[in-house]
Amino acid sequence: MNKSDAKNRIEKLKVEINHHRYLYHIRDTQEISDAALDSLKNELEKLEQQYPDLITPDSPTQRVSGHPLEEFRKVTHDVPMLSFNDAFSEQDMEDWIERLQRHLEREEQFDFYCEPKIDGLAISLIYENGVFVEGSTRGNGKIGEDVTHNLKTIESIPLKIELKLSDQKSANLAVDEILQNFDVSKSRLEIRGEVYLAKNDFASLNKKRVQKDLPPYANPRNVAAGSIRQLDPKIAAARKLKCFLYSVATNLGQTNHQQEHIILEQLGFRTNPLTAYAKNLNAVFSYYEKLGKQRDGLDYEIDGVVVIVNDDKLRGQLGIVGKAPRGAIAYKFPGLEATTTVKDIKIQVGRTGTLTPVAVLEPVLVGGVTVTHATLHNEEEIERLDVRLGDTVIIQRAGDVIPDIIKVLPKMRTGAKQKFSMPKKCPVCDSPVKKPEGEVNCYCTNPNCYARFWRNLTHFISKKGFDIEGLGPKIIDQLIENDLIQDAADIFTLKEGDLVPLERFAEKSAANIIKAINDRKNIEFGRFLYALGIRHVGEETAYDLAEYYGSLEKLQRASREELAAIHDVGEVVAASIHKYFQDQKNQALLAKLLKAGVSPQKTKPTAKKLAGQTFVLTGSLENMSREEAKKLIRDAGGNISSSVSKKTDYVIVGKDPGSKYEKAQKLGVEIIAEAKLATMIK
Repeated sequence: MNKSDAKNRIEKLKVEINHHRYLYHIRDTQEISDAALDSLKNELEKLEQQYPDLITPDSPTQRVSGHPLEEFRKVTHDVPMLSFNDAFSEQDMEDWIERLQRHLEREEQFDFYCEPKIDGLAISLIYENGVFVEGSTRGNGKIGEDVTHNLKTIESIPLKIELKLSDQKSANLAVDEILQNFDVSKSRLEIRGEVYLAKNDFASLNKKRVQKDLPPYANPRNVAAGSIRQLDPKIAAARKLKCFLYSVATNLGQTNHQQEHIILEQLGFRTNPLTAYAKNLNAVFSYYEKLGKQRDGLDYEIDGVVVIVNDDKLRGQLGIVGKAPRGAIAYKFPGLEATTTVKDIKIQVGRTGTLTPVAVLEPVLVGGVTVTHATLHNEEEIERLDVRLGDTVIIQRAGDVIPDIIKVLPKMRTGAKQKFSMPKKCPVCDSPVKKPEGEVNCYCTNPNCYARFWRNLTHFISKKGFDIEGLGPKIIDQLIENDLIQDAADIFTLKEGDLVPLERFAEKSAANIIKAINDRKNIEFGRFLYALGIRHVGEETAYDLAEYYGSLEKLQRASREELAAIHDVGEVVAASIHKYFQDQKNQALLAKLLKAGVSPQKTKPTAKKLAGQTFVLTGSLENMSREEAKKLIRDAGGNISSSVSKKTDYVIVGKDPGSKYEKAQKLGVEIIAEAKLATMIK
């Protein structure tokens, strides 16, 4: 092939490759296979190697340059890249509108354009005569850093833009007129957008790091930002970054922000399909609520909604305050972290005697919930964090989990803060406290400690245990105070006459509770085992034991070795189970329960659609409770685990997921939504 033919072939290859890049990365569709596209790229690469003087900056082969930079060049933005002020509630949004009207000195009926606030890295792209020539970070808003070499590696950023208006009518006459008068080949165009790393790509990246014994990355945003600021573009190319474009900084004659999105689409840029026009503030609130429900199912992180006054002229009149435009605001989703102060540290005594330190906090709103307490887990955690009374701390809340203190801000201390020490005696019964060798927890040594007794009883009747309708902790308090129960078995020998004299009890309510107690005498074996409160035996292990043994009699006869061989049990849990059933006091309780008519029912045969598959749940589900989801999975033959491991098949993620979601990403465990579970069970 001579040079002239090679030139023509190169041009055709570039057009063809860019067409398929546009379909795949912008329109999420495909006309040819990946292998066929790779073949076209390979042919182009060989021709350019043969005729290097035919290589142009817009060639698909130039996405990754051959050598790293020595340093970043500074770039002055044509139009300042502003950041947004934040709003956290409907009241904040209403206050924002009032401020806008005060500034304009008139009543104004605003309409808006709403966009998902991508949790990524803001960028600016410059196109000269249709070719991508410069890309930069926000920096301080006026001056950023030239990261063109890295942005070229992102397939969703076109290296060359072309407009064929006859093929791409926008259904917006104003935009069509703008584009008819716009000559791509004789223009300078500045586009704004956000670079991000998809959740699944983040999970894959962390999985590879864990396999190499490297620490996993904290979050997708940090990876995206760090990748763009690498001097070597090969690193960015390996990260599979993506980009949404959302703004045309160059004045092409557009009169509102909605038109900018249409222009971007017509020029072949990747825009977010979830953007929407809102005719008033109520429509903004509806959009915010809807997007919040979609948030967990998206393959990218968002932390709110960008709300923009749609009219460009109005936005210009509103101007800038500080480094933020008055005419736009970031309406943030409830944060899952907040700062507060530690007022006190108290000790809770659990049903197994575990002493758990709990921080009493200055009330603070976290994730839409007022938080007043946070767990400190154990003495080692207090020492690791160096938490002291009066400290300013960062707390984190995930799903329905009790909040954690994740960081202390020692520079906020105003003087010598008092260090906390675990007590030597139980705060409830004053018995000695011990810390077994090799364990992190301290324990009350008194098996008859009132706190242990009370927590065992409330655990026994809890939702996951016997779940007796109408019988809660307050009634348990009354039963103990009136010497009506000495242990859990006594609940099943209560009579109406025992309850009627108690405060706030009438004959009808007493009769209802006695009926509810009798109705629960026949109980699933798994629930029964969980209710016993055997140390180290949670809900999942209880159901595993129930399915494996089928009856209480067989389980009582099991040896430690046999128990340890059961999936997800192990030596420590096996020893605890064996010790429980060998204890004479526990044997007496079990005999008393059976004599009172309690009958653990053998687990019913289950459908096997999910047989052998292990599920972990995290976050709040939308259409069912987590307990209902667990029951569905078990009824279909699946297993539930309380922790994520390499043996986990699926992690079901709901709203505000916790650390299990992050661990699943790190380990590469398949993450599914509630809807997928319903499909699997059908």
